[in-house]
Amino acid sequence: MKLYDELVARGLIAQVTNEDEIREMIDNGKATFYIGFDPTADSLHVGHFMALCLMKRLQMAGNKPIALIGGGTAMIGDPSGRTDMRSMMTTETIAHNCACFKKQMERFIEFGEGKAQMVNNADWLLGLNYVDVLREVGACFSVNNMLRAECYKQRMEKGLSFLEFNYMIMQSYDFYHLYQNYGCNMQFGGNDQWSNMLGGTELIRKKLGKDAHAMTITLLLNSEGKKMGKTAKGAVWLDPQKTTPFEFYQYWRNVEDSDVLKCIRMLTFLPLEQINEMDSWKDAQLNTAKEILAFELTKLVHGEEEAQKAQASAKALFVGGDAADMPSTDISAEQLVDGKIGILNLMVACKLAASNGEARRLVQQGGVFVNDEKVADHTFTVTEQMLKDGVKIRKGKKVFHKAVLA
Repeated sequence: MKLYDELVARGLIAQVTNEDEIREMIDNGKATFYIGFDPTADSLHVGHFMALCLMKRLQMAGNKPIALIGGGTAMIGDPSGRTDMRSMMTTETIAHNCACFKKQMERFIEFGEGKAQMVNNADWLLGLNYVDVLREVGACFSVNNMLRAECYKQRMEKGLSFLEFNYMIMQSYDFYHLYQNYGCNMQFGGNDQWSNMLGGTELIRKKLGKDAHAMTITLLLNSEGKKMGKTAKGAVWLDPQKTTPFEFYQYWRNVEDSDVLKCIRMLTFLPLEQINEMDSWKDAQLNTAKEILAFELTKLVHGEEEAQKAQASAKALFVGGDAADMPSTDISAEQLVDGKIGILNLMVACKLAASNGEARRLVQQGGVFVNDEKVADHTFTVTEQMLKDGVKIRKGKKVFHKAVLA
């Protein structure tokens, strides 16, 4: 199977322009493509995972990736999928986040001469003259068309700042700049970026003429990757200091039954023939599939040794044992009252519940265990001595945590 057909079979492509040209370029290693990452945090998270894996697949087939870090666009803020304006970041914070991104990307992509490149759009966006941008770029965009874009429509009632309104123009300019200066002939992105990406394609056509049309190719990734980035506790990060390898493993081990094979297809590098054999798996076999998914992705991000440790710890927990790298929270003496802490307060402190009310409901539903014993009453307390020894808390069947006295 050729690469393009494999991407389709894995569910990675939802919409394309110029499909025949895309197929020919990707299959023959002729694509120089970019994917953008706005450095809004100091770590990538699993919502970026699909893009990183796609870049790796394409590079393995001889195509050249450009990882564009949005040091410039991060100063504007992308309104896509947002209900309010993004907090403004300092240039120092953006620079720090960019450096963190590159270090993590190097686990997926090979950078160097003739290989992948990393660029920062601050290098060309921040030096632009405002009037020149209005004349040379702004004149190519219809405000009517921009307002019809979904990324703007969903914000009109809440309020869309003029700063954010410029995001589409800046992202479009990125593709125009990369096309002219880096030989970039293709762009990838999530479905929330579709209007912005089409803007870049159209800008190239208008500025450089119809002859450039054959090389301005836009692909759209399936939206599933965006759904992977969040959990009830927040983002699942690729940085082991923010999400430990064990927590990362557990995140994938706990995906819904209906999602496990979809994730294996999209994110792992297992052969499709092997994955297709799993289509008929049910019940306990799906747990095996989840273990395969969790191991493969933890190995990809954190290395095989950490993946093996996480897998061993997870199995120890499920048979009632303990694990040295179980996520834990230090409880200070100041948090105790008369040498004890209530289970509700303890769960909130460990971020196993967002509030005492949520913790109470979990207890009432029979979903909270302390040292493998079900907590029957929401007034249950944990003593100082128990915390000195280390208290294992289980929420439901799959979420484990340890509380210890600091």
